[in-house]
Amino acid sequence: MDPRRLVLVRTGGPSGAGSGYLVGPRLVLTALHVVLQGRRWAARVSARVGHPRYGDLVHRRAQVCWPDVEHGIPADDALDVALLWLDEPVPSPGGPVRWGRLGGVTPVPFEGAGFPAFAADDGNEAQVEYLRGDLPVVSTGSSGWVLDCPVWPAPRGDGTRPWAGASGSAIFCHGRLVGVAVEDDRAMGWRRLHAVPVHEALSLPGFADLVDRHGHPGTTTATEELTAGSGAAAGGAEAMWPVEVGPVPPLASAFQPRRLLREQVDGARAGGGSVVLTQVLSGGGGVGKTQLAAAYAVDAMKQGVDLVVWATATESQQVITQYAQAAARLRLPGVSGQDPEADARTLLEWLATTRRRWLVVLDDIAHPTALNRWWPVSRTGTGWVLATTRLKDARLTGNGRTRVDIDVYTPDEATAYLRARLTDDDTGHLLDGHVPSLVEALGRLPLALSHAAAYMINEELTCGAYLRLLTNRRTRLEQLLPETADTEGYGRQITTTLLLTLDAVRSADPTGLALLVLRLSAHLDPSGHPHALWATPPLLDYLSTHRTARTAGTATSPQTTANEAHTALRLLHRYALLTCDTRDEPRAVRIHALTARAVRENIPHPDLPLLAKAAADALLHAWPVVDQPHTDLATALRANSEALAEHALDHLWHPEGHPVLFRAGRSLLDAGLIDASTAYWENMTADSERLLGDDHPNTHTTRANLATSHWQGGRTSAAIAIEERVLADRERLLGNHHPETLTARANLAASYWQAARTDEAIEIYEQVVADRERLLGDQHYETLIARGNLAACYWQAGRTDEAIEIHEQVLADRERLLGNHHPETLTARANVATSYWQAGRTEEAIEIQEQVLADRERLLGDKHPETLTARANLASSYRQAGRNDEAIHLLEQVVADRQRLLGDYHPNTFTARIALAAWRGHTGGNGESGELPSVEPE
Repeated sequence: MDPRRLVLVRTGGPSGAGSGYLVGPRLVLTALHVVLQGRRWAARVSARVGHPRYGDLVHRRAQVCWPDVEHGIPADDALDVALLWLDEPVPSPGGPVRWGRLGGVTPVPFEGAGFPAFAADDGNEAQVEYLRGDLPVVSTGSSGWVLDCPVWPAPRGDGTRPWAGASGSAIFCHGRLVGVAVEDDRAMGWRRLHAVPVHEALSLPGFADLVDRHGHPGTTTATEELTAGSGAAAGGAEAMWPVEVGPVPPLASAFQPRRLLREQVDGARAGGGSVVLTQVLSGGGGVGKTQLAAAYAVDAMKQGVDLVVWATATESQQVITQYAQAAARLRLPGVSGQDPEADARTLLEWLATTRRRWLVVLDDIAHPTALNRWWPVSRTGTGWVLATTRLKDARLTGNGRTRVDIDVYTPDEATAYLRARLTDDDTGHLLDGHVPSLVEALGRLPLALSHAAAYMINEELTCGAYLRLLTNRRTRLEQLLPETADTEGYGRQITTTLLLTLDAVRSADPTGLALLVLRLSAHLDPSGHPHALWATPPLLDYLSTHRTARTAGTATSPQTTANEAHTALRLLHRYALLTCDTRDEPRAVRIHALTARAVRENIPHPDLPLLAKAAADALLHAWPVVDQPHTDLATALRANSEALAEHALDHLWHPEGHPVLFRAGRSLLDAGLIDASTAYWENMTADSERLLGDDHPNTHTTRANLATSHWQGGRTSAAIAIEERVLADRERLLGNHHPETLTARANLAASYWQAARTDEAIEIYEQVVADRERLLGDQHYETLIARGNLAACYWQAGRTDEAIEIHEQVLADRERLLGNHHPETLTARANVATSYWQAGRTEEAIEIQEQVLADRERLLGDKHPETLTARANLASSYRQAGRNDEAIHLLEQVVADRQRLLGDYHPNTFTARIALAAWRGHTGGNGESGELPSVEPE
């Protein structure tokens, strides 16, 4: 009996009308006559759940759900039992209710609690009264059993029957709910109680179904046979309950309850309204599967489960041994101790038929087939099996088993663990502002956090100091997370734990590819890379060349297929070394960061150059020509290129910078990620200067892209300084008319244009256009760019008619060559509209600009710099057309977005703010926003 589940049932009036007991989050067991007053149902029913000394009292509205009120008033001889349905669930601790059925002839001790009238205080407020005594099984009354209490209450002077209000109290024997108190005894002066046997209710239609579906998780309708000797050993022939065989591992220091994860497990157990016997906790090494199972085992013992068996299940013989020990401890008939398998089978037979509650934990299943004969079943519904495994194998599900995927700590759990672990060891001074970064760097892996905390305590390192060691490439995992830091007794060094199943993978690998696939994945982004990479020719060629031969005497390896690569991925997925789920594309393949690091630290150094090149070639092959229609894919490819560049060290720079490094940087520029692209190209420039030298073409390219980032960020002076150097270097090394020299000259002109050095920009662009028309032709992509930029310069110089003529021709060429929705076609269309606006052709400008804005929002997103430019230009046209309110509304959005994305002092932000102030104040001028046609740096 749990006092926190006591219920005071009210049906109107100031005093309590009856008692009850919470048997499910929304289900209350009480007496029928409490809610059936005479020949009428109570007009209003409410419930107060809880005990004043055990937490807060919870009030709920209630209604009768059994018997069914729609069937009318029950017959006079109906069982005096009812179930109430609460309008909202009541969270309550503890496990499911267990039901009992009395047998034998010896009186059985009982207990209960209710709200009888004699316990009311002077204010007539109902108080809890503990009911106890003996239930003589052979003594019966009109309602069922007689409850003999050691103290009988005296009759009340006001004529109220002393037991009034106790009706509906749940009666327990040996922790099992066996009856419901329903009436006092007139012949005994209203002092003795009678109870209805609850097993009679469980046999009636509807009652058992409600209990099964809406009881607390794990509730069944099975009843256990109880006698006077059920609670203790009788003559040494019965086990002393409860029994623990294992033992259950202790919970780790600063153990985290993992509430969300436990809700998943509980939900899987109660799936579909019925109890699912077996949950398989599946996850990689070190995620805390065993600790979670241990927490459930500890809770089971606290909740009165009779038997907990903890069996290490790496090998089937370990399970057999534990089962045999459990059978011996239970003193099951026929158990001799001489034949472990026979004793283990005896235990399984007992588990299948007993009405006692039990939990069996099978920890760390490694060979599912070997356990086929040793899975417990429970035909009475009183048992539960919890298994842990690294495997995600279909052989572990089905047959009443369901898998629950176990992942790392949540950020809050990881932070709470680290803080509690250090504080509990009186080393809280090691906590600093680097805690969030450290838990993320450790991948929130419980095992790694445990080892790291112990190392920090032993060495007295702050979180920041440990983080610096962790991110140092030269420090290996066994140094940072050594065996000496295994203070919780996990029994394995971290690398061994993470890669424990690798040998099994090799043995089970039909393709000879799994190890290669794992090594390649370890060099990519832990957050996920596209599954589509494994169908690219570069990766398939690499796998073909380096795969492990599966047939002796094979001279050459056959060409690897995409299906074989997928088979290898799924094998690694099954053994929890990575996750492969094609529904998550373009991040379908993920690997924990520490697992990846452990793999990388065990790769022979000579294998790295070719491995890195194959991964880089695959990323480049998968990259779309234009990012914008594939933003999620482009984001994933950028992240994977960055991870590969970090892990491959300098291998992607020999003999020169790999093209994927440049494609990733251009992708940042195309996405309008100004700060990120500037930092990226600064690092690229430094690497190229260090590894290839100042005069290498790659170095010139990285500098040019850095200048473009500065240009895009409004840092025009910085862009011009770099571009003048790049142009001088290219003229010196390549000559005046080399295509790359022309590109450098065009970029310098773009920066002159941005700095309002219009005449210089025009002079350069006219020369670039002439050179490109002569060398590349009128319709070449780079010629069109140069011509469009020249037109923008004419626009800035007020040469509007010439600008319009050129812009219209560029637009026609781009629509023909690139299509209507290519980003550069949109730029050309926007330039035409801006020129129309300057020429006073406002309505034409608006029509085009509205379409450009819609297309850019769809292709680039709401916050891309080019989308903001389109919005600002449309605002200018609205202003020019006299649509002031619409214009101000649009420009307010632009200013807010530019301040957040570009900063207060970016030229575009400054221009938009000045225009907005003028428009709001109606101060002079024509309301121009100062936006220009877009120049495209190359």
